[in-house]
Amino acid sequence: MAMAWLPVLPAVAAPGLCVGPVCADGIQRSTEHAWQLRLRIEDQLGHRERITVDCRDGRISPLSGTVERGYAAALARRACRLAT
Repeated sequence: MAMAWLPVLPAVAAPGLCVGPVCADGIQRSTEHAWQLRLRIEDQLGHRERITVDCRDGRISPLSGTVERGYAAALARRACRLAT
């Protein structure tokens, strides 16, 4: 029985914290305000941006961007829960 050799690709792991198709890494607490987190987020299409989340009420800034805001907001809330 002959075996066909297929090339083996390296496994690609998602960085940091993920919610749906959006992942965050570089999660940092703000030096000025203890209730703020700064996240670098990226979606599966390769869109990247940096957001700031106010963990007191879950608001994210900026309100619009290339990464879908529903997933970005869910990711921000999850990061706030884990940070406390």
